[in-house]
Amino acid sequence: MSEEIFDVVNERDEVIDRQPRRAVHRLGLKHRAVHVLVFNSRGEVFLQKRSMKKDTAAGLWDSSSSGHVDSGEDYDACAVRELREEIGLEVKSCSRRLFKIDACKETGWEFCRVYRCEAEGPFQLHPDEIESGGWFAPEKITRWIAEKPGDFASAFRLIWVKLNAEAPRRAQRN
Repeated sequence: MSEEIFDVVNERDEVIDRQPRRAVHRLGLKHRAVHVLVFNSRGEVFLQKRSMKKDTAAGLWDSSSSGHVDSGEDYDACAVRELREEIGLEVKSCSRRLFKIDACKETGWEFCRVYRCEAEGPFQLHPDEIESGGWFAPEKITRWIAEKPGDFASAFRLIWVKLNAEAPRRAQRN
């Protein structure tokens, strides 16, 4: 299997180059990723525990689905692809964009577009990507992060803080 190729981007998330995954990570180059938070009808969010085979954040809890944007792919298409590949969820689109986080150390120099979708499961977890998963009440995740931040991927912790900070503003707009 050939190595993934990523678009390398500048500080404005504009494509400036293409490089293999290994080089992008080794050199700390800015690139793109998506995170999708899947909520059920009870308001719980599905979290995945990353496989120990992963090259980053192995064994840590993370978004329902997340992954790198391939070279030439856009964020929206990547979100749909990652849901299918990681948890077996088929959707036509992830039209509910929540926010975007600029590339920084906590994200592994990834610009992260964050989405929300609704589904009930059960999911087909890809064993090379995900060790296990489960549904959690948002309040439980917030407490868990406060008590044991090391259980979570650093990008997810950043996403969770931003999600909770923006919740009141989103409610006011609706």
